[in-house]
Amino acid sequence: MTIRTVLIANRGEIALRVIRTCRRLGLTTVAIHTDLDAAAPHVREADLAVGVASYLDVDAVVAAARESGADAVHPGYGFLSERAAFARALEDAGIRLVGPSAAVMDAMGRKDAAREIAEKAGVPVVPAWGVSTSSTTQGSADHLEFPVLVKAAAGGGGKGMRVVRSAEEYADAVAAAAREAEHAFGDATLLVEKYVERGRHIEVQVLGDDHGNVVHLFERDCSTQRRHQKVLEEAPAPTITEATRAEVTGAAVALAREVGYSGAGTVEFLLDEATGAAYFLEMNTRLQVEHPVTELAVTVAGAHPDLVELQLRVAAGEPLDFSQDDIRLVGHAIEARVYAEDAYGGFLPQAGRAGFVHWPEGVGVRVDAALEPGGVVSTAYDPMLGKVIAAGADREQARRRLVAALDDTAVLGLTTNTGFLRELVASEEFTGAAIDTAWLDRTELFAPSHDGPDLAAAYAELLHHEESTAGTAWQADGWRASGGRGPGYLPDLGGRADRTGPRAAVVNGVRVVEVARTDHADGVVRLVLRADPRYAGTPDHVAWVQRRQDRVEVVDNGQRTVIARPDPFTVALADPGAGSITAPMPGTVLDLTVAVGDTVTAGQRLGAMEAMKMELALTAPFDGTVVAVGATAGEQVALGTVLIEVEEQTA
Repeated sequence: MTIRTVLIANRGEIALRVIRTCRRLGLTTVAIHTDLDAAAPHVREADLAVGVASYLDVDAVVAAARESGADAVHPGYGFLSERAAFARALEDAGIRLVGPSAAVMDAMGRKDAAREIAEKAGVPVVPAWGVSTSSTTQGSADHLEFPVLVKAAAGGGGKGMRVVRSAEEYADAVAAAAREAEHAFGDATLLVEKYVERGRHIEVQVLGDDHGNVVHLFERDCSTQRRHQKVLEEAPAPTITEATRAEVTGAAVALAREVGYSGAGTVEFLLDEATGAAYFLEMNTRLQVEHPVTELAVTVAGAHPDLVELQLRVAAGEPLDFSQDDIRLVGHAIEARVYAEDAYGGFLPQAGRAGFVHWPEGVGVRVDAALEPGGVVSTAYDPMLGKVIAAGADREQARRRLVAALDDTAVLGLTTNTGFLRELVASEEFTGAAIDTAWLDRTELFAPSHDGPDLAAAYAELLHHEESTAGTAWQADGWRASGGRGPGYLPDLGGRADRTGPRAAVVNGVRVVEVARTDHADGVVRLVLRADPRYAGTPDHVAWVQRRQDRVEVVDNGQRTVIARPDPFTVALADPGAGSITAPMPGTVLDLTVAVGDTVTAGQRLGAMEAMKMELALTAPFDGTVVAVGATAGEQVALGTVLIEVEEQTA
């Protein structure tokens, strides 16, 4: 068939990614959008745009494809990308899905069905048990060998997953996973597998066409993950042997050929570090979020591939014009997912309007992102803002480039996980490729720096403005962070900063020199600082600073810090009492299981909230009595809203 017009059934960075390739190929693009996304970047970039009530509404998306005259629909990832019903509806409408057929999705798009096919093909699988959530018992734990992993049979992305270590935890974990799976995928069916305590997550990129050709583009390592949500991905896998590589890539190709796979897909494996065994986990019948690392780490017939272009050519009925022998590994690439979340505050999703936004550039650096200055981040969608990818001749060069790229990533006005990503990529554990799938869940998180570089960057900015701010509350005067309310007073950050020269200061005993600065819009300054230049090899350090009348906002090492100047004319709101259970993030109240007058015990679950597909339990802070309930199930609440108040039980 001939493809002239492509509707992209997605949003954000993946929609922009598909639009770029379509534009290069001379194809007309159609964006869909909800009312919330009417002015989003992907809508502006597309040639045409059609409004829909929801990205998950199959009938509405198919109608939009018909209305716009689309020959094909690219689903991206998430949303409808692995819904067989969507693929079938497009087939019935005579529109090609850029992906496998509905029959293949039925066969491989579900974890439980895919396991059966893998077993028939002789591919080893992790021992597992099914759970029927339609029954009132929701399955029994009597036959299980703990620990186990409860996970949604439909979908992926870490949604609907729980690690269960005892029979006592089982029922609550199944119920929570089922709710999350139903909300994310419209299917609450669960699978229970043996949980491998220390393993590596390896996935193989496969590509097939309608003519029976199947190849692999080698493997990726996605072991750096938290609660089954990938954080960093890289290609190729840094620790596997050639024998294991041959085993997993061979098995992936055999499995794809067995089901007649067409398009780009990913076959995922778990490598048990204790035994060396490789277990098949699932097949993702779509493009993966981490596909850029494959594009940067391999060549096809001497050139880096564009997987979206290959998807479109396969969808048009073209055969692959290369063989496995034409595919080569040529370097290394690492991807970091930038999320709107507070990594040092429980990884809670963040929402709001971004201020200044700067994505990095440079040799070997690629950014796939949709967030722009003034962009609104809503709790209605996944919190991923973009991806920063770095490539190099080897892993260490790629890693160093990624550290530098994350240093030069700045989002003001909104808290992101960039600082955490930067610390993770720079860590000894990641440098040594020692991180397994559970490492982040059992390791104490890196501590953010609030009294070192952040403070130094802010102080350097204040020094620079000394002349223009003379006589104002921001006048530099040998200010001490823990000092009194002098002209240069800022809240106590547990440190001390003193001016030692026109462009120098000593912050917490560390000498800091301003090397260079670049002024941007809205008072944003990019500073290059050097700490302790007396020591050889001290690298320059990038910090982003925005100075406002009431605060200084800093992004330093990727970590955002807001240093506020108290307004003596503003009366601060009283903090909620110790018994007040407040909304830890903006989102939706899923349920509240208590009423005024109920007696509760410390740690008892009182309800739950959801935002950006993340569910968080609300628990009692101590033994006591519920004296107020300030919200209802289904209500949208802001960060800090008092939901429940508990009066502590007295002796």
